[in-house]
Amino acid sequence: MPLTIAKLAEAGGVGVETIRFYQRRGLIDVPPRPEGSGLSGGVRRYGDGDVRRLRFIRSAQKAGFTLEEIAELLRLDAENDRRRARQLADARILALDQKIAELQAAKTALGRLAQACAHGPDGPCPILDAFTTE
Repeated sequence: MPLTIAKLAEAGGVGVETIRFYQRRGLIDVPPRPEGSGLSGGVRRYGDGDVRRLRFIRSAQKAGFTLEEIAELLRLDAENDRRRARQLADARILALDQKIAELQAAKTALGRLAQACAHGPDGPCPILDAFTTE
């Protein structure tokens, strides 16, 4: 069943402007505008493949891929280049591991500050002091 841009956006959980942004970036094709009059005249229609592509883009973004990397993944899928796709995934995993380590260190540091704030002497809270002295 062909979808309008609004219905495509709804199916992908994004706004219409996001669809247009992806189109300007070359991630989603702009379908031709049909000729004629009536209910469907002049309104571009999108198909199931567009919904799948939009959902792929959103899922890849949630995994931390950039739009450039997503464009490459889409191209690699069309070329069936599994080796390069795996390299991109491995690089993303490494970046996620580094981010997790940074977040864990921040959590540990904040936990220490919270304990010092709860059990320390009267006066300025170490949490507030730590953020103002960096």
